Amino acid sequence: MRKSLLALLTIILAVVLAACGSSDKGADSKKGSATAGDSKSIKLGATAGPYSDMLKKAIIPQLEEKGYTVDLVEFSDYVQPNKALDNGDIDANLFQHTKYLENFEEQNNMDLEALIIVPTAPMGFFSNKYKSIDEIPDGATVAIANDPSNAARTLLSLQEQGLIEIDPKIEELKASEKDVVKNDKNLVFQPIEAAALPRTVESVDLAGVPGNFALAAGLDLLNAVFLENMPDQFRNVIAVKADNKDSQLSKDLVEIVESAKFEEIIDADFKGFGKPEWMKNR
Repeated sequence: MRKSLLALLTIILAVVLAACGSSDKGADSKKGSATAGDSKSIKLGATAGPYSDMLKKAIIPQLEEKGYTVDLVEFSDYVQPNKALDNGDIDANLFQHTKYLENFEEQNNMDLEALIIVPTAPMGFFSNKYKSIDEIPDGATVAIANDPSNAARTLLSLQEQGLIEIDPKIEELKASEKDVVKNDKNLVFQPIEAAALPRTVESVDLAGVPGNFALAAGLDLLNAVFLENMPDQFRNVIAVKADNKDSQLSKDLVEIVESAKFEEIIDADFKGFGKPEWMKNR
């Protein structure tokens, strides 16, 4: 009896252990499948406007062709997209130029990486009073952005048009009003928050409006008195966390932006956007 009972208990125990093992394998299998799927489920961030449109029209469709499921997160300011990227709430963003990214990283102790420069809406210089540089009178009021990077861009553009000269000893990308050493037309600079610059077009003689704000306000870049000859440091980039710069997603994003299909969409739907040097020279 004892031997029979022991044999029966042994059989029952073996069956129970086998069932548990099978259950664990099934759970592990399901977990692995979910993880593999999640690697293709991503979130991209952008400020609402032309760069979220660029993601929607020129990038996300090609990511979906590669098997990604993409959620687009739109932001209303220039701070949250990088915070979300650093926190891991999004996988990449598109809204900022290289100089802004570098300054933001330094000020907020982040380690982010610019993957590739994309075509970018240049700063437009708009006026409801004048059609050309030659018409701008002595003592004209020029509205410029009050943040350092956009102010430097504005001054560099005015210098290129021969309206002012900046101290050659100053690093150009850090130039400010105090670095203007020649101002033959006695231009009066009126610093304004960048987002508010479109509203000044009606009241000032000339307003230097960053491209994203110009487009958001319905201004046509092709109607500007002149457009910025934008250096690549001020063109927007796709950014990721530095730890993810060599990820498959990062490689796929670069491949898409470098594709002929991407450039075709830019040419058709983003008129007036300046192309980066790598795109112009290939």
